Amino acid sequence: MMDRVPALDLTALDPEQAAAVRASRGPVCVLAGAGTGKTRTITHRIAHLIAGGHVKADQVLAVTFTARAAGEMRNRLRTMGLGGDAGQVQARTFHAAALRQLRYFWPQVVGDVPWRLIDSKFPIVSQAAQRAGLRASTELVRDLLSEIEWAKASLIAPEDYPAAAAVHHRDAPVDVAKVAEVYQGYESAKASADGLLLDFDDLLLHTAAALEDYPAVADEFRGRYRSFVVDEYQDVTPLQQRVLDAWLGERDDLTVVGDANQTIYSFTGATPSYLLDFSRRFPDATVVRLERDYRSTPQVVSLANQVIGAARGRIAGTRLALIGQRPQGPEPEFAEYADPQAEAVAVAARIEKLIADGTPAAEIAVLYRTNALSEPFEQELGARAIPFQVRGGEGFFQRQEVRQAVSALRQADARDDLPDEARCGSSLITLVRAALAPVGLTAEEPAGAQAKERWSSLLALVQLTEELVSHDDDMDLTALLRELATRAEAKHPPTVDGVTLASLHAAKGLEWDAVFLAGLTDGTLPIFHVLGRKNAPVDEAGLEEERRLLYVGVTRAREHLSLSWTQRRLQAGGDYRPVTRSRFLNGLIPDSSSASRIAVEAPAEAPRPLCRVCLKPLIGTYATMLGRCRRCPGEADPLLLEALKEWRAEKAEALQRRDFVVFTDTTLTAIAEQLPADDAALAAIAGIGAKKIEQYGADVLAIVSSRLRATVQNPR
Repeated sequence: MMDRVPALDLTALDPEQAAAVRASRGPVCVLAGAGTGKTRTITHRIAHLIAGGHVKADQVLAVTFTARAAGEMRNRLRTMGLGGDAGQVQARTFHAAALRQLRYFWPQVVGDVPWRLIDSKFPIVSQAAQRAGLRASTELVRDLLSEIEWAKASLIAPEDYPAAAAVHHRDAPVDVAKVAEVYQGYESAKASADGLLLDFDDLLLHTAAALEDYPAVADEFRGRYRSFVVDEYQDVTPLQQRVLDAWLGERDDLTVVGDANQTIYSFTGATPSYLLDFSRRFPDATVVRLERDYRSTPQVVSLANQVIGAARGRIAGTRLALIGQRPQGPEPEFAEYADPQAEAVAVAARIEKLIADGTPAAEIAVLYRTNALSEPFEQELGARAIPFQVRGGEGFFQRQEVRQAVSALRQADARDDLPDEARCGSSLITLVRAALAPVGLTAEEPAGAQAKERWSSLLALVQLTEELVSHDDDMDLTALLRELATRAEAKHPPTVDGVTLASLHAAKGLEWDAVFLAGLTDGTLPIFHVLGRKNAPVDEAGLEEERRLLYVGVTRAREHLSLSWTQRRLQAGGDYRPVTRSRFLNGLIPDSSSASRIAVEAPAEAPRPLCRVCLKPLIGTYATMLGRCRRCPGEADPLLLEALKEWRAEKAEALQRRDFVVFTDTTLTAIAEQLPADDAALAAIAGIGAKKIEQYGADVLAIVSSRLRATVQNPR
């Protein structure tokens, strides 16, 4: 009996989407460019197959790579009456599907041998590293984990790792033989534990083996599922393809959707080769190209086509030429700045204007190649009281290495054997470097992705110290710690309804009205290790993946797009080194743009607010939020400050939020010092925007007014 499916309205689909939906049962490959409506297409195809009687709903298994994408697919299917419940289409990640199957088939395959899924691989890898004679720092263990996960996803055994690492140009954190030793130690530890331990890759390995080695298991599974759909097929790993092959057997009822131009996860073992070879494996396959872009304006689409149009290699031969379907929009903007701080100031100012002009903060994103680049943007957005969230990583001041660094600086500040002259001015920079050396600030950039991220974060703290000292010769260690504490408090995003800060990898699959692509310099994008070092040749495959990463970034923007870079960046020795804009931008910048030539002079920073006492420019977040220099008098009314904190605690409890989400301590101190009498005076205090005034302004002004009346009636 055919499943009941609501009548499908294919008139809402474009001709190419409809062709993919109507393709006959069997192998279908949908090459879907960014913003071309792939999810709508594949869910309609599933519904079409069910409505045509080719398959029942509960015989369809759709898999993708993230829980978010699987959830979106389930929601779409649910609205069509096809997803979410028993007897309906199953949409899951590869690992979730394998876990479900393994739990069911385990007794038939292994018997009563107990097993459990590892909560964390970290301690096992850490112990294996120590047994191999390595100093198991957090960053090294994370990098070793990445190498083990890549090897398992690529079906590479421990003994084969050294040779494979050389072929694939892996940036191993230690000698490849040591990595292989740790890998073998990790696998041995899992097998010898009390009860078999499995990690997520083991789920896939055991599921594939059960179907390959046990005919009864394979027959039962293949009788249950008849039709398969794989989304983001360009990101499949050899291990995932092995599972898919085991699911299929000799059958060919498979629909894959992907875009080789968005292959950006090769470092995890993902490869587009299965997508590129689909027609060779299935000569009778239907191949449909979706190129109508419904996400971005023609101006953004044109730039995206130019970026990917310069690609070289096998993937370049499959590139899709996107065709913008939206109305005309503004041209992408290009800008060059003196350094990362100037870039962040300008980007934050542009964001502030976009929000003032009506673009919601949640529809704006700042994207960068590595998470270590986020700090100046967190700083500037926080100083302007613009809410933000850091996606795909912790906020700068919440990172483990930054917390450790601040702790080391506090210990240095507590020492009584340091003369005053060593604590301030230019000597402060030397002191900070010395204090951060034990927590990982080395003279040379280390190997390994996690170690590089940690090192870059520590270097950013030195850069921040240099900036503060350059504006204030009297800056000392105590003042620096106060500044860091204020930034940590003020930068914590109070709500997810704010500007998104994210790496380009974390932005995959997302989109915003306005996107700022920042830090586009050679050595950052493309990342330095693909450019060749120590007489090593350029990694051409890695270079092309970096180009695709820029393409993904460009295609996240619906309307507003800005690309920027800097003239210099801080290096390990403490000096700024000149950098050049990304080679991927060559030929993209219009001659009419002021950024088409390297600027002779760096653009001036936005004017800094002035101290309300001495009228000098304010330096640092702490001073900016208080509205005065740290050395200028500004005693807060202690009773008023206490009343404000009591009100904040009650308000936070009523809203079920943490105190600082309402107002930070520094903002309350500024209120108690400046005694605002109206909304305009409140708005003049850094950290208090229109939304906060709307929510809390009346309460705060009433508390201030009440305290002032009490002071007049009962003067001390």
